[in-house]
Amino acid sequence: MTASAAAPWGDRFRRSSGILALLLALGVMGGFYAAFAPKSYAEEGSSSSADVTDGQKLFATGCASCHGRNAQGIKDRGPSLVGVGASSVEFQVSSGRMPLARQEAQAQRKPPRYTDEETKQLAAYVQSLGGGPQLPAGNVLRDGDLAQGGRLFRTNCASCHSFSSNGGALSSGKFAPSLEHATDRQIYAAMQSGPQNMPVFGDAQLTPQEKQSIIKFVQSLKAEKDPGGMGIGRTGPVPEGLVIFLIGLVVLLFAAVWIAGKS
Repeated sequence: MTASAAAPWGDRFRRSSGILALLLALGVMGGFYAAFAPKSYAEEGSSSSADVTDGQKLFATGCASCHGRNAQGIKDRGPSLVGVGASSVEFQVSSGRMPLARQEAQAQRKPPRYTDEETKQLAAYVQSLGGGPQLPAGNVLRDGDLAQGGRLFRTNCASCHSFSSNGGALSSGKFAPSLEHATDRQIYAAMQSGPQNMPVFGDAQLTPQEKQSIIKFVQSLKAEKDPGGMGIGRTGPVPEGLVIFLIGLVVLLFAAVWIAGKS
């Protein structure tokens, strides 16, 4: 074989080797992707796809009259739900605030109309429309710190919900509701979505672990007993002093009447 014939063959060999190396690298990368990414995506997509379909049916019959067929909202009836996320849906629907019974200054908590499974399906459908905040999978209360939760609650929540989490009045006929009947998931979803007058506490303001700590503190308030007797709403010394004053005044009046009658 001559030198001129060997040179093109060598060039072809080098080009072929380069192509084979590129194909081999792509194959390795594809193998890693197939081993890790598609499996988890398929598992999530298969279940959520069914939830989205079922949620769309529920939305069409129970929500579209106010929020529109595509959840784009209807003026003076209901806002757009595109981008609000699954957390907002779970909070509003599971607490019975939605569907709204009537137009008020603020939606009231009431027995939920939908089951937990139906609420999950509605949330999946709204999430599919434009993303948004959604609750972490599983138990949202995993490793909360009670002391940290107390500090964070007093700093971020007590000004509206009161130190006892019993709620309080706001302006224009609105109020911060009592947290007595709120579940772990509802509290977490409220912090994520900021319903009505509540600000949104994203992960930049409160980390997931800090949210869990607040939930743990709130739920601990419900379990505590009142060692002194009646808590009178646990709203501090003012109502307690008022009750003592009124009872004492009534006792003094009866005593005065009794003394006057005897004399």
